Amino acid sequence: MPRFSANLSYLFTEAPFLERFGEAAQAGFRAVEFTFPYEWQARDIAERVAQHGLEVALFNAPPGDLGAGDRGLASVPGREHEFTASIAMGLRYAQALNCRRMHVMAGVVPPDADAQERDRRRRLYVRHLRQACEDAAAHGVTVTIEPLNPRDNPGYLLTTQAEAHAIREEVGAGNLKVQFDLYHAQIVEGNLTEKLRRHIAHVGHIQIAGVPGRHEPNVGELNYEWLFRVIDELRYDGWIGCEYRPVGGTAAGLAWMYRLIDRKRNPASADD
Repeated sequence: MPRFSANLSYLFTEAPFLERFGEAAQAGFRAVEFTFPYEWQARDIAERVAQHGLEVALFNAPPGDLGAGDRGLASVPGREHEFTASIAMGLRYAQALNCRRMHVMAGVVPPDADAQERDRRRRLYVRHLRQACEDAAAHGVTVTIEPLNPRDNPGYLLTTQAEAHAIREEVGAGNLKVQFDLYHAQIVEGNLTEKLRRHIAHVGHIQIAGVPGRHEPNVGELNYEWLFRVIDELRYDGWIGCEYRPVGGTAAGLAWMYRLIDRKRNPASADD
């Protein structure tokens, strides 16, 4: 049965960030994740996690200056020292939060970059990932990378599962995994069932949202009940992150999850 993690950067935003942990636990979640926790002290987050009996499934290393257009530093020439510092900060939070997965964002390629420049950035990305994985391994942390769709993230270096797994193989680190965000993957490439079956052994985290609007997973073109069955058949035992923007209030929009859980616990109810 899928195990769902609440992404607190998207869900329960009706409440201040530190209050969302309690909201998630009350709604039935046993794990949480978030994008960038660095506005808050790690000890304050850790207190909320412990208070509500939660696990931190995943968060992102510092991405650079989001307001200036940064979406990670791993492939950006001239910012090597910033990248090293971002990994160190992320790992400090991972230790404090007892989190075993940290997403390292790739960065944006300028629209006028030629093939030579793209290759230069790719090689830097691989080098930086090796460094990050070595640093993370000392703390028992798995590094994840994630392809993002270019509609929402123009110029992002990594856009397909195939690209991400090629990078993973080239880096060659045992603690490097790929995130499979079904929302991004459907927009870019589709054929999700086949791709799950092909790549699941090297998937470190799964995330979900409806397509095309990034709302609840039961809103849009994807048949998530089918995909959850596939994920179960493949014996994926990690968390599935709910990284979507609720159409209305978060709690009201969780009916899809409660129905799924009820059907798993009471199979006869599926025929009602």
